Amino acid sequence: MTGTAQGLGNGAPRTLTPPAPATPTEDYVFPEYRLKRVMDNSEKTPLLLVACGSFSPITYLHLRMFEMAADYVKLSTDFELIGGYLSPVSDAYRKAGLASAEHRVAMCERAVDRTSNWLMVDTWEPMHKEYQPTAVVLDHFDYEINTVRQGIETGDGSRKPVQVVLLAGADLVHTMSTPGVWSEKDLDHILGKYGAFIVERSGTDIDEALAALQPWKRNIHVIQQLIQNDVSSTKIRLFLRRDMSVRYLIPTPVIEYIEQNGLYREDGSTQAAAEKGKEPAASA
Repeated sequence: MTGTAQGLGNGAPRTLTPPAPATPTEDYVFPEYRLKRVMDNSEKTPLLLVACGSFSPITYLHLRMFEMAADYVKLSTDFELIGGYLSPVSDAYRKAGLASAEHRVAMCERAVDRTSNWLMVDTWEPMHKEYQPTAVVLDHFDYEINTVRQGIETGDGSRKPVQVVLLAGADLVHTMSTPGVWSEKDLDHILGKYGAFIVERSGTDIDEALAALQPWKRNIHVIQQLIQNDVSSTKIRLFLRRDMSVRYLIPTPVIEYIEQNGLYREDGSTQAAAEKGKEPAASA
């Protein structure tokens, strides 16, 4: 595709011909069955939301973040939402309590298939045997949407490039503002080229975190969580180990899958905990 797309907020053009990210296996197929095909309003900027994470297991808050973002897009921006993706991390992301990628993908798929009409699960990242940095994952989505599929139809016969944006909780942005956790190169790539929609989370000082990310301030959208929800995968795993109910905290199909496969009964993982996307400042 030829042409450029405007950055999320800084007005800088970006080319739409990134190199093709490595395909994990020949069996990989990019899911597009719920992608919007034609824009409703060609004057707006088409937007694709991508949430990266462990999802071990996926919770209602993970799903709710997309709905909050959709409301924000509709009421407070000039974007038009065309789709949303969950991208579970691969098994190479060594974190305590991490179920296998096969199980996490299956739980995410059951969650979105039965609770949403626009969310999808992409298996590109979890199918890799090596850890994939968040910046590379976003490049993958940008390539699939804007290079392979040449953006989205506008309704008048032309096509428009789609803005890919990272959707995350405030705790992730807090790690981005902590010196030495993320490389400057990756931060500039993620927040400069793609941008982020950040959902406020109780216990996290979002203003403090944003103060350290001033160079990309215009590309960071903060979404207020009007109904507080502090459920987390960590708490869900704790409840399950204690044989406590998690009903109404995570989707019923996910509960059924956990029970059928005997997941999270014991915290058998001895792997060191890590944070999604964290890399030493000196890394490429």
